[in-house]
Amino acid sequence: MIFIAMAMILVAIGFLPGNTALAGTRDGITSLTSRYSVDETVAKIKTSVAEKGITLFGDIDQAGLGNAAGNDVRPSRLIVFGNPALGTTFITANPLSGLDWPVRVLVYQAKDGSVHVAYTNFDWIAERHGIHNRKKEFNMATEVIKSVTAWVQK
Repeated sequence: MIFIAMAMILVAIGFLPGNTALAGTRDGITSLTSRYSVDETVAKIKTSVAEKGITLFGDIDQAGLGNAAGNDVRPSRLIVFGNPALGTTFITANPLSGLDWPVRVLVYQAKDGSVHVAYTNFDWIAERHGIHNRKKEFNMATEVIKSVTAWVQK
């Protein structure tokens, strides 16, 4: 139930005007444009996660849930994954950082048909939770998310 509520919040954030076509980082969100469809992008991300030995916790079909509830939702999937050994180091620094772990990657289709990959920037997460003694770990998390998502970019 918590994942569904979180997923719906991220859908709302992902579809706010001005956020859907951004490249780079805004308000802690890193957004990339994918060269593949939503389903292909998700498959490639999940393959990359598996190849790296990262735990896949879930694949939430937000559009499927929203459409089943009577809303007209463009393709949108939330991929949840992480490495407990790495992610929990942030939780030990500040338990509230558990709001941002495990990692969530939103793959969605914008109104113009383009497909985007969005995730929360790890420097922003560190600042949000006042974690200044885990720089090495945050850098590692940044490198992992870049390696998982970089090759889907246009």
